[in-house]
Amino acid sequence: MNPPPAQAPAFPQSLDGIDLLSVLAPDDRAAVARRCHWRRFTAHEQIIDRDSDSRDVLFVTSGRVRIVNYSANGREVSLDDVPAGGFFGELAAIDGAARSATVVALEDTIIASLVPSAFLGLMKEHPGLALAIMRRLAGIIRSANGRIMDLSTIGAQSRVCGELLRLARADDGDGGPDRICPVPRHSDVASRASTTRETVARVLGDLVRHGVVKREADGLHIADADRLAALVEHYHMADG
Repeated sequence: MNPPPAQAPAFPQSLDGIDLLSVLAPDDRAAVARRCHWRRFTAHEQIIDRDSDSRDVLFVTSGRVRIVNYSANGREVSLDDVPAGGFFGELAAIDGAARSATVVALEDTIIASLVPSAFLGLMKEHPGLALAIMRRLAGIIRSANGRIMDLSTIGAQSRVCGELLRLARADDGDGGPDRICPVPRHSDVASRASTTRETVARVLGDLVRHGVVKREADGLHIADADRLAALVEHYHMADG
């Protein structure tokens, strides 16, 4: 009797869409994919915990994840969103120290995880990949420095206005410039701006009343981006 045919994987197990690995030849990427552990996560499911002892590097092959941390009083602080094609977890793989944050899936997500020894081996074998990692770490440091400066010198109202500007400029959907689609949740803006949902609701209400921002069915329209930018500075000066 012939053995039953091997079952195909439940989802495509390819790393071709991972930006970091674009420096590798297709055969090399396929070899890395075979060394990965693959898993599907549902929306809001925790992927890694900051208290875990894992050190793997994780590639987001589909979906989107959020990197978060928690203050001493338990408030969630959002650090970054990683879309499909991105990766995370390289710090623990490089220095062997504990995880620095928790990661949760924002939507159904497929993750490929690679053990630290294999990841470090790739960096040694492929200087272009190692350089990309160094540039990423440099970007993390610059972003952290800017965030520390904002939290130290800019008040909550100013941070909320600045976050709305950032979201509008970062939105690459079909909504066009100065639009945020879909409407961001108050809790998400609060987490990014390190403030409360109540503060976000109050600032957004003021912006709508003054015609700076308009609520629409599918998003927020920044009706006066120049004025919103000026309010960032205005609130900053008032807080100072």
